[in-house]
Amino acid sequence: MQRSMVEHPFKPLRTYSQPESDLYRSITFSSATPPIHDGVNMSQVPSDTSPLSHWWKNAVLLVMIFGFSLLTLVTVKTYQGAPPIPVKVVDVSGQTLFTGDDIKGGQEIFFKYGLMEHGTLWGHGAYLGPDYTAEYLHRLAEIGRDTLARARYGKDFRELTEGPALEVGEVLKGILKQNRYDKSADILTFTEAEAASYRTQSGEWKTYFAGAQPAPGLPSKYIHDEGELRRLNAYFAWATWATVAQRPGADYSYTNNWPFEPLVGNGPTASTYLWSALSLVTLLGGLGLILFMFGKFDYLGWGGTAGWKQAQPSRLQKWVLTPSQKVVGLYFAVVAVLFLAQAALGGALAHYRVEPGAFYGFDLAAILPYNLARTWHLQLAIFWIATSWVAGGLFLAPLVGGAEPKGQRLGVLVLLGALAFVVFGSLFGEWAGINNLLGSLWFWFGHQGSEYLDLGRFWQVLLAAGLIFWLFLMFRALRPAMKGTEQGELPSLFLYAAVAIPLFYVPAMFYGPHTNFAIIDNWRFWIIHLWVEGFFELFATVLVAVMFFQLGLVSAKSATRLVYLDAILYLSGGILGTGHHWYFTGQGTLNMGLAACFSALEVIPLTLLTLDAWDFIRLKDQVAEKAGKALASKHRWAIKFLIAVGVWNFAGAGVFGFLINLPIVSYFEVGTTLTANHAHAAMFGVFGMLALAVLVFCLRALNSDEAWSKVEKLIKVGFWGLNIGLGLMLLLDLFPGGVLQLWDVITNGYWHARRQTYLMEGMFHTLEWIRIVADTTFLVVGAVPMVLATLKLVFGKDHAQTA
Repeated sequence: MQRSMVEHPFKPLRTYSQPESDLYRSITFSSATPPIHDGVNMSQVPSDTSPLSHWWKNAVLLVMIFGFSLLTLVTVKTYQGAPPIPVKVVDVSGQTLFTGDDIKGGQEIFFKYGLMEHGTLWGHGAYLGPDYTAEYLHRLAEIGRDTLARARYGKDFRELTEGPALEVGEVLKGILKQNRYDKSADILTFTEAEAASYRTQSGEWKTYFAGAQPAPGLPSKYIHDEGELRRLNAYFAWATWATVAQRPGADYSYTNNWPFEPLVGNGPTASTYLWSALSLVTLLGGLGLILFMFGKFDYLGWGGTAGWKQAQPSRLQKWVLTPSQKVVGLYFAVVAVLFLAQAALGGALAHYRVEPGAFYGFDLAAILPYNLARTWHLQLAIFWIATSWVAGGLFLAPLVGGAEPKGQRLGVLVLLGALAFVVFGSLFGEWAGINNLLGSLWFWFGHQGSEYLDLGRFWQVLLAAGLIFWLFLMFRALRPAMKGTEQGELPSLFLYAAVAIPLFYVPAMFYGPHTNFAIIDNWRFWIIHLWVEGFFELFATVLVAVMFFQLGLVSAKSATRLVYLDAILYLSGGILGTGHHWYFTGQGTLNMGLAACFSALEVIPLTLLTLDAWDFIRLKDQVAEKAGKALASKHRWAIKFLIAVGVWNFAGAGVFGFLINLPIVSYFEVGTTLTANHAHAAMFGVFGMLALAVLVFCLRALNSDEAWSKVEKLIKVGFWGLNIGLGLMLLLDLFPGGVLQLWDVITNGYWHARRQTYLMEGMFHTLEWIRIVADTTFLVVGAVPMVLATLKLVFGKDHAQTA
């Protein structure tokens, strides 16, 4: 059935009768026979040359104003409602147990030694070590029951009969739920049970980090200073108190009763159930509305027939490569090296999950402890993906602008040198930081300690400066096109999307090592979710739109409209959806309600990406129809990687992401393998595949047919190896293992599913071993061929003179 055609969704439906320009028809179609596509007579499709409605831009601005207004309100309330750090903590007799400075100092130790890349706190971090708060809370319950049992009955808890045991358990829940923080005096009073737990666990955590038996994946006697261990225990005690003590004026804790611990009465709140149900209603309503819109308006998406009809011939065919474009290939050599290192580190991390104390008999933790390997694994992922996108922007900017500014090549090389300095300098600093070699300068030059934002503040500042310089280079190249009309708003959108990259990295500077952890996690996810998953993804959308316009697949108007559409869809749910990371990190129920519903809306554009995958296939056919089979063959692997992006975005970010975004599911699974399942499918499946699509597109344009023919088989093998390897990771281990771990959380409590005794036994451990098949496929069949092909293309002698 032919769908209705309208100018835009904000105006009433009207009929188009104006004839198509004969000049334009002669440019677009060489055949005298009216072109047919999917049963549609293309000569009867209305013109796409009228100006794009200003309401597209206005809609994006309204979405951003609305989203950021509410997100700012949530952030303000985070500052107001974060668990208080008292001046001191005392026992019932008034004796000081530890001070607020000890708590802040303990957080400093936690960050300096990269413990968030070993275990988790409030569910966020790495997965080999325990969740420090959940483990501390369970031991608090056990020690507290014994303390109360001895005080009441003169026996340990396990010696009590059923009646007294039930009584002691209920009394313990009651006293732990009471909030004994005195705001006027700024003093927190621990009960006898809590004080006894603090003293006992001081020795237990000392044994864990400094005992004869190393902690899983860490060197022997990793933290051995008595003062540091004491402050670290104080930090764990405070963070755990926040998980069980009721928030003032509420019947739930500062962390919304997370983690699940029946011994202290921690279970899902009513809000957790309610907003989970309402988020499903929001999702179904939003999906129905958007599918109706896509059914009604033909031109929405990459495959709109009007966009095909009005597309220009490929600009790449006659383009002569500029000096700066030729050196962009060096960026992709860096991408290849970083990608290979990141994949190899991923294999090492997976092995730590099956043999935390050895690497086939070798003590790997002595030279590459788990927390350092995971830090580098995450940092390198961000670095190589961002480098590819930055390089893609630098390659396309002169093409869009129509000429190359003077000195652009030098600027591109300077930026590459600066990038290399930040990358390798920060990696070295992280190694030095966790080995306590930097003294008081650890936060600036070492390991800052926050997952995904591990690089020291000095390196962060340099990275931001580098992004600003990149923005300057982009502006110089795009400025001529921004004054013209041929490409419409597309060059300006390209620049605006680039502006968002350095702008939304700024929140990484808004906290220090002593800032309340609830506030740190707030700003941390402004970066992880808004910067990486939001505006980097928006820049990627513009990048793809520019690529397709330059290939002659879509008109400038269609590409611009699609950028606006994606911005509306992504930002409508994505801005407030950031809060789904904050359900249990010190925020109240306002955040839970907003985040649950709006993060459900994030699934809608991801669902539509399945249509994108099909549209990319159809667009590939359009290349052959419009520009000949040679151009279709030339860029087919870049389009195949884009098809993979659409598939993985739906599966990894959409299906697996929504699975863990529901508050009731997140309550039980946060910090389990289901989180890693989503992270791998979304991070590499979407951002990684897109970065490789950009890499393949640019390298194909930079090299001659002869050079490409020598490596195309490697690209083909790498493409299938990466996709099959990633699929096997999910199917053989991460998803089924995550389900098993989730079941164990519900059955035995969160603490149990995070202990080594669970991770190193049973079917869960068996699945971790089976994963070696997936990792080997990904690394050997996928990553290695892609890296070899990249290096051969960059350093080969057969370069193209046209793109």
